[in-house]
Amino acid sequence: MNDIENLNARFAIDNQLAFASDPGGLTIAKITNQQADATIAIQGGHLMTWTPKGAEPVIWLSPTAKLAPEKSIRGGVPICWPWFGAHVSETNFPAHGFARTTLWQIIDTATLADGATELKFELEPTNMPKQQWPHNTTVQCIITVGNTLQMELVTCNCSEDKITISEALHTYFAVSDVRNISIDGLEGCHYLDKVDAFKQKQQAGPITFSSEVDRVYMDTQADCIIHDPGLSRQIRISKAGSDSTVVWNPWIEKAEQMGDLGDNGYLNMVCVESANAANNSVTLPAGAEHHLKVCYSVEKD
Repeated sequence: MNDIENLNARFAIDNQLAFASDPGGLTIAKITNQQADATIAIQGGHLMTWTPKGAEPVIWLSPTAKLAPEKSIRGGVPICWPWFGAHVSETNFPAHGFARTTLWQIIDTATLADGATELKFELEPTNMPKQQWPHNTTVQCIITVGNTLQMELVTCNCSEDKITISEALHTYFAVSDVRNISIDGLEGCHYLDKVDAFKQKQQAGPITFSSEVDRVYMDTQADCIIHDPGLSRQIRISKAGSDSTVVWNPWIEKAEQMGDLGDNGYLNMVCVESANAANNSVTLPAGAEHHLKVCYSVEKD
């Protein structure tokens, strides 16, 4: 029995969840229930798409995303763990950690009482590169696909010493035109402006886009709302266990340099990331757990 057959034998749900191989070599979980459709790559525990029934896609996946073993996927919800951004001391370690390009294990699937589909992934210490992360740590990602999309990242420090992590659910949202949207919820918050040498600034009014934006908003647990008049909708991002929010759009020049956003792809995406970054990094004592939870919902605007 090959890996796909084994996954389907153990974890498939009739008429709701099945596993298949992508031409790029990745194993994909495909979810179709009465509430929504979604796809998740087993590598990285990486949710790639989520589309509520009768609606436009909410999570954006680049049309030129490269799906290949040990390569990050442009779009969806990359899991940044156990560090966000560049490693604090090792410049040759991968940006945003190793979790997004490492093979996770499925440990459970279920149909919930409301008809939503739940998948539980785990990244065990044996699958972590010891030279980059020598600590005895497990991390789980619980994804619930329904009328809302819920994700929970659970870090358990199984070692005898304290550890410090930074993390993010690096979510790409689909928008009609980033030049015409706005984001509420971060008014008055201080942020680090990565486009302007990490200077600390304060947000005045809603966030709008007319050039590159790359900001880490600090000490905020607030809901964020993406207003998209082009799609006549708003996307609400609610979170818990997250003290940072990252907002990013690469704009024209950087998007062209990246090479995997598609033609003018920057116009149709914006990242609003629930995170614990910079001064909001999390220190876990021996035996402690940390839970980062998000819920994405869509409403008429």
